[in-house]
Amino acid sequence: MKGSLLAKAAGQEPKSMRYVALEGGGAVLTALEGGHVKVGSGDAAEMVKHHVAGKVRILAVMAPERLPGELSEVPTACEQGFDIDWPVWRGYYVGKDVSDADYDWWAQSFEKVAATPEFAKEREARGLFEFTLVGKAFEDRVKEDVERFKVLAKEAGM
Repeated sequence: MKGSLLAKAAGQEPKSMRYVALEGGGAVLTALEGGHVKVGSGDAAEMVKHHVAGKVRILAVMAPERLPGELSEVPTACEQGFDIDWPVWRGYYVGKDVSDADYDWWAQSFEKVAATPEFAKEREARGLFEFTLVGKAFEDRVKEDVERFKVLAKEAGM
């Protein structure tokens, strides 16, 4: 879907693109490094070490601002004229039968961890910017984005 979003922002018909379905960032990296595809999309955290090693080049990050650390020189899609923001949900989820008390315990625990200097250090080491949503706020954001993705998928003929 990231490719469709970029095509649409560039004034191209997403349906005219040739897609190769791959299973996750590892497969994308293998395809890029092996010369099997010319362009791929993935998460910055998966790509950063390969970018630094010169095995792939990151053309843009689809974030509202430049990422910190080793990707700080990579421009955003917006900086290059494409109004695109693609969230990456890195989260933990619980099943529907988990009690409210257990849910609240986990949410509070994650809020505490996210507020520590150690968490900030790990986040920066992975080229991620601070964007922490926990509990209901995270759930609402995921639901909102899923609805947006449904529209994008329909527009792209997926």
